[in-house]
Amino acid sequence: MYRSILVPVQKPAEVEPLIRFATMLLDADGEIRVLHVIPTITLPEVTREWRASVHLVVPAHEAGAALDVRVEPEVRAATDVPGEILESAESHDVDAILLTLSGSRRGRNPFVGHTATGVLHHATQDVLVLNRLALATDRIPRILLPTLGENPTPKAMRIAEAIGAHVPDAPVVALAIGPGAPSPGADGAGPDGQGPLGTSITRRRSIFPSALLGRRRRLPELILEAASRERYGLVVVGDSPDQLGGPLLTRRFLEELFRGAPCPMVAVRG
Repeated sequence: MYRSILVPVQKPAEVEPLIRFATMLLDADGEIRVLHVIPTITLPEVTREWRASVHLVVPAHEAGAALDVRVEPEVRAATDVPGEILESAESHDVDAILLTLSGSRRGRNPFVGHTATGVLHHATQDVLVLNRLALATDRIPRILLPTLGENPTPKAMRIAEAIGAHVPDAPVVALAIGPGAPSPGADGAGPDGQGPLGTSITRRRSIFPSALLGRRRRLPELILEAASRERYGLVVVGDSPDQLGGPLLTRRFLEELFRGAPCPMVAVRG
């Protein structure tokens, strides 16, 4: 699906799980670039952190060898972490950025908020944000694509299909969240079909009042409630810039969605 994926990392424990997840979305001859940004340019701290970065570089090489994928680690130093991630993505012409939701809300850089949301708002590449459970999971019972419209975004659908190709026993369920009544005789289900890559897609509908769907602060709760009815799984949420008057994947939305999620979550903007 992607020729090149940039994977920013902060801690050694993130390296192998993020590379493993990125591998599911990588073309057969693709490359994963692992980037660690040291968040300072003060010489003594940079020197100390640069030496410690071996604990990130070595696992990156080992994970790449174990998964038989090409992995190129890189270490940089900068006070503007999101800006450095974006610069690396542009200079290496990557197709996607895959990272976790972490970082500081404070600071004077222009990307106020978490590192991930700074990247989300300014990247020209596809951006995928994972919660911690997505790094730890070793089994995916089903892949859910909740959407506030009739259909998931094409990018979210392709992500789900690419992951589904690596976990063939996990069904893909497109879950429309909206007002109205269930389809007659179908218990809320819509017509099944195929995704862009040919994967079989089961369609379901979860009904909520229009008043609730119009409240942005309730959307993470409603998505999780609807996903619980389908017994959770890996939940892939795509951005919906044409709904509710603005982008869905804001910092507050991601924080609330990830904080309340009892299952692996992936948010994708692209």
